[in-house]
Amino acid sequence: MKNSPADAAPIIVWFRRDLRLADNPALFAAVRTGRPVIPLYILDETPGVRPPGAAGLWWLDKSLARLGEALADKGGQLILRRGEAAEIVGKLAADCAAAGVYWNRLYAPDADARDDALAADLQRNGVEVQRFNASLLAEPGAVRTKAGGPFSVFTPYWRTARTQVEIGEIHRAPARLTPPARHPQSDDLAAWKLHPRKPDWSKGFDIWTPGEEGAKAQLGLFLDDALAHYPIGRDLPAIEGSSRLSPYLHWGEIGPQQVWRSLDGALERDEATDATVEKFRAELGWREFNHHILATHPDLATKSFKPAYDHFPWRKDAAGLAAWRAGRTGYPLVDAGMRQLWATGWMHNRVRMVVGSFLIKHLLIDWREGERWFWDTLVDADEANNPANWQWVAGSGADAQPFFRIFNPTSQAERYDAKQAYIRRWVPELARGGVGYPKPIVDHAEARARALAALKALPQQEGAA
Repeated sequence: MKNSPADAAPIIVWFRRDLRLADNPALFAAVRTGRPVIPLYILDETPGVRPPGAAGLWWLDKSLARLGEALADKGGQLILRRGEAAEIVGKLAADCAAAGVYWNRLYAPDADARDDALAADLQRNGVEVQRFNASLLAEPGAVRTKAGGPFSVFTPYWRTARTQVEIGEIHRAPARLTPPARHPQSDDLAAWKLHPRKPDWSKGFDIWTPGEEGAKAQLGLFLDDALAHYPIGRDLPAIEGSSRLSPYLHWGEIGPQQVWRSLDGALERDEATDATVEKFRAELGWREFNHHILATHPDLATKSFKPAYDHFPWRKDAAGLAAWRAGRTGYPLVDAGMRQLWATGWMHNRVRMVVGSFLIKHLLIDWREGERWFWDTLVDADEANNPANWQWVAGSGADAQPFFRIFNPTSQAERYDAKQAYIRRWVPELARGGVGYPKPIVDHAEARARALAALKALPQQEGAA
């Protein structure tokens, strides 16, 4: 009697931050073998691996639920485990007598070394390993200077990388998955308790729809409503002028190649100009650049890219830090941004720069404090983008804004929120005459002078404005 396909040795597909079925090369390759597929997600608790923040776990909870439903619709079952990833993968491969383990690369500190060791162990035991790129247009290290070294300035990096972008074949979502003869045991997602309780601070997060379908819908909204005016709209926090794709890209519910193809389609349909599309593509490029930097500076969240800044005379200011976190600094644009962050898990990019500058330069609080707060409160907190963007504001990063450029929160509000629509939405006290709203916790001119004086204490000065 001939064995059924379900009796064949299975392929384990290890999902990480590629929580989608379409354009997922690891899943596509596994299905193409004709073998049973065991989809696996591990809540990684390996020592030294930075766990997601609270807002990220909220997103992960919903995204895994959607992924599980999508896989079930195709005849599969998502297996959930938590613990040390390499140990779990190795044991599951042995228990299932797996023919192979396929995964898409995770571009995070120490991930490559861990994955290399795991791959070697699996292969020694006769298990095939295949690894793919599903989250970047170009893998870190693929874009080099003419001298063969890594770039540290964005513009020449993107000029080079832009010419190397090659959009590969479309990996369509599988029509069906062949299940194994017996599904491995799985954790219950609800038992992980990723959703906040007592209190549930996520009520405002209902503006998001995590998952692959939500990513497709958000991309459609951006293409239809915002792309044509993106160069201007992206700086106006009161309107839906940015893509809001960052959490979907971070969790891999959509990939950059899918976005790139959609931009090509918008050009073909004359829905946007070349200049507008290139402006947004450069934002994808900035994401790529940050991952390029992280590959050579895995400690980007803890050490300054420019070492001199690790000697900066930061202030200890618990009261100022608390006021900043709570959105009660007395500067309306700063407070609006911090309240939007707490309520929704996201903040407009222009405002991110302003609140970051305020913490670092008005209060002289270490940029790492801001990076840690954003890591915990942003649904799109990313190992590359979050520290790189904080270091950009601080002046300590690659191709960073000079420290002496200090955003004036008041003039920024006048320029980008002239009618105060954004501010009044998030700081309603101002619509009631300011009753209950705090006075500024620091004077802008005095804070600016203090910041420039502190800059002079660095071993390598940048000059002054």
